[in-house]
Amino acid sequence: MRVVLTALLIGASLATPLLAQEAKPPSKKEIKALLEEYLELDRRDEGTYARREAIVATLDQVSLDKPKAIKTWRKELDKLWSKGSKLEKKSGRHFYWEKEERGLYYIGGNTSKPKGLLIGLHGGGVGSGDASGPHQSMSAPAKKLDWVGIFPEVLEKTERGWTDSGTEEWVLDLITDAMRTWDIDPDQVYFSGHSMGGYGTWLLGSHHADIAAGLAASAGAPTPVYGPDGTIVEIDDGVVPNLRNTRMVVFQSTDDPRVPPDANQAAVAHVEKMKKRYGGYENFEYREVHDRGHGYPEGGIGVLLEAIAPARRNSIPEKLVWQPILPWKSQHYYLYWPQPEMRAIVEARLERDSNTLRILSRANLDDMEIFVDERMFDMEQEIVFVVNGKETNRAMATPTLGSLLKSYHGRDMGRQFLARLPLKPKS
Repeated sequence: MRVVLTALLIGASLATPLLAQEAKPPSKKEIKALLEEYLELDRRDEGTYARREAIVATLDQVSLDKPKAIKTWRKELDKLWSKGSKLEKKSGRHFYWEKEERGLYYIGGNTSKPKGLLIGLHGGGVGSGDASGPHQSMSAPAKKLDWVGIFPEVLEKTERGWTDSGTEEWVLDLITDAMRTWDIDPDQVYFSGHSMGGYGTWLLGSHHADIAAGLAASAGAPTPVYGPDGTIVEIDDGVVPNLRNTRMVVFQSTDDPRVPPDANQAAVAHVEKMKKRYGGYENFEYREVHDRGHGYPEGGIGVLLEAIAPARRNSIPEKLVWQPILPWKSQHYYLYWPQPEMRAIVEARLERDSNTLRILSRANLDDMEIFVDERMFDMEQEIVFVVNGKETNRAMATPTLGSLLKSYHGRDMGRQFLARLPLKPKS
C-alpha cells in the first residue's frame, strides 16, 4: 500500500491535474533537473512512486497550451531520453551486462535502417533454452520484412522463463534500448516464438498489448488451469482480455507430442467467449494442422511473421479491455492505474460524438487517471467520464508538462499525452 505521505504530496494535483499550483513555478533550470531525475527513476519500482508523483505535480505548473512550449519540452525530453543505454548494432551474440556476461541476446535481421522490431523468443524449459535458435530461424524473414530482430535468452531457464526472474522486464528494456539505437516505428513492434517462445509470445504480447502491433505464436500456449476431472477450465488471467485490439496468429499441430493442442484450443475458445462479450478480436487467427508434430508450420516461422507484418498498432482504440496481471504496469493505452487490482476487468469505450469515455468495472477505480488529447476528444469542450452508468467527472483538460512527462515513453508518440484527468475527482 502507498504511504499516506504520498497522498499528501500529490493530493492537490489529482483534484484536476491540471490546475496550476499556488507555489512559485519552477525555473527552466529546475525543470530540466526534474525531468532528468524523473527519467532516471524506475517506474516499475513502487519505492519511487511518491517521488515521481511529486515531480509530476510540480511540473503540472508548466503549461503546454502553446505549440512552441510543446515542441520545446518534447525536444528536451527526447534529448535526455536519448542519453540512455543503447544496444549493439552489429549482428551476432552480445551480453546486455557485458562485465557480468549476463543477459545474452542476439541481433539479426535488418540492422541498418529497420522500420520495425521483432522480439524473437526461444523455446526450452527447466534448464534448457537457446537464443541462437530463433536467431537462425527468424533473422532472414525479419530482414525480408525490413525488421531488426532481437533474440534474448531468458535470464533463468525455468518452466515459465519468459515471465520469471525479471526476464519480462528485461525484454521491455531491450525494446526501449532498441528504440534509442534505431529509428524504429513504435507502431511496428512484433513478438514471435516457438514452443516456450510461443508461451512467451502469448504472455508478453498480452501483458503489453499497448505496445505490440502483432504476435505470432508457434506450438506454444498460455498456461491452462485444470479442473478436478483433468479437463481445462480456464487459462492464464491477464491474457485474452488484453488482446482485443491486437493482431495475433497462433499455429498448432494436433499431433504435437510436447505441446498438445488442448491448451491452445482452450485459449481459442476463451477468445470466442470474450469476443461475444466485448466485441473485437477480428484480427485473431488460429491455424491448426494435423501433421507437423512439434515443428514449425510448412514454410517455416517466416510464414507466420509474414501474416502479422501488415499489422500496425492502434494506440487509441475506441474500445479496450484491460485485465491487469503485473502490479508494476500502471499504464495501458490511455488508462493510468497506479495500484491496479490484479485480475480485475476494466472495459473502456470512447464516444467521440459526446466527448465521453465510458468505463465498466467491478473494481475500485478511485485512483485511476485518464490521459487525454485531441485524438480522443474535442479539447475545447468538457470531457465526461461515466463509470458503470454514473457520471463521475466532467471537466476541461489542461495540457501540462507533468502530464507529458508522466506518459512519456521515449519517442513513442502513441503513448504520449499532453493532459490527464482523474476518473473520479478527489473530494
